[in-house]
Amino acid sequence: MTTPHGFDELIHPPTRLALMSMLAATEWAEFVLLRDTLKLSDSALSKQVSTLVDAGYARIEKHGAGRRRRTLVSLTPEGRAAFDGHVAALQALVNQAPLTRSED
Repeated sequence: MTTPHGFDELIHPPTRLALMSMLAATEWAEFVLLRDTLKLSDSALSKQVSTLVDAGYARIEKHGAGRRRRTLVSLTPEGRAAFDGHVAALQALVNQAPLTRSED
């Protein structure tokens, strides 16, 4: 079986896929919400977000100062296209799988 067009190794790890899914569902997401929902430490989430930023898939905006500082994360147009392509590739893989039934 060949890997379908659009499958993205960068997006595929479970934590990054979950992060991309959350970001794809909204225009912007607060770092704290992402951290708490994904049950990650600040440093683990920061590493995942940095990987996406370095790939051009996400961007970060910081607002405020001191303890009121908010970090917002969003997908770039390239990130949205990559996520959509990856989801389509996963669907193609699922569709290729032979249907089997276990006989009891």
